[in-house]
Amino acid sequence: MTQANPMKKKKKKDGKLAIFTKGIIKENPVFVFLLGMCPALAVTSTMETGLGMGILVIFVLTLSNIVVSLLSRFIPDEVRIPAYIVVIATFVTIVRMLTEAFAYELFLSLGIFIPLIVVNCLIMSRATSFASKNNVLNSAIDGLGMAIGFGLALGLIGFVREIFSTGAISLGVYLPLGFEVSIINTEMYLFNMDVFAGPAGGFLVIGILLAMFTAKGNYDKHKQEEARQAWIEQKKKEAAERKRKKAMESAGDAA
Repeated sequence: MTQANPMKKKKKKDGKLAIFTKGIIKENPVFVFLLGMCPALAVTSTMETGLGMGILVIFVLTLSNIVVSLLSRFIPDEVRIPAYIVVIATFVTIVRMLTEAFAYELFLSLGIFIPLIVVNCLIMSRATSFASKNNVLNSAIDGLGMAIGFGLALGLIGFVREIFSTGAISLGVYLPLGFEVSIINTEMYLFNMDVFAGPAGGFLVIGILLAMFTAKGNYDKHKQEEARQAWIEQKKKEAAERKRKKAMESAGDAA
């Protein structure tokens, strides 16, 4: 049975779904590209604050990508970066006012890191490398996927830090859910390690998660290379078999 070309199989997966999902795992902004590491360390003492920052970035990144895609052809190269910053800053200002009005506890918790979304490397990199070169729909999908990946990464870091520092995961403290609840409460003093609530714990958790994602990426690359080599060997065998059959046919005709 002829083995499928792994490169062609990869090309078939390209499309809007691939644009959306690549930022969640394969090209995760935090664990793969190491973008937005300052908020990843500073606002992830709890899962809820990490998710809260992720929600704000979803709004800013998606809308910024849409506007940049719409206006990129009209912006001169000389002022491209300042123009992008103005677009991003506009949405950050809107996000800041909405957060202060409707999620005041989150606003107080995130503090200076809300206006600092303007200089988040993730948002500027997607504006310059993707939104400015693609249509509006693809740019919106890319922004949404990358922002969701960023938010999930912050939520995961916050989850690990919070469970180890307090032994529980609480919701409704910072986000305006209308209720407060502990969805996990281990009541195990083994997990009550305050170091995870501070910067040292943040560095430790991020380092461990980065190592896990890097190992997963290396494993996937290894499997892809194995599949490619297996396909090459299969093609060599098929070519040798065809050559052998042709030689036998030639010998039969000569006889």
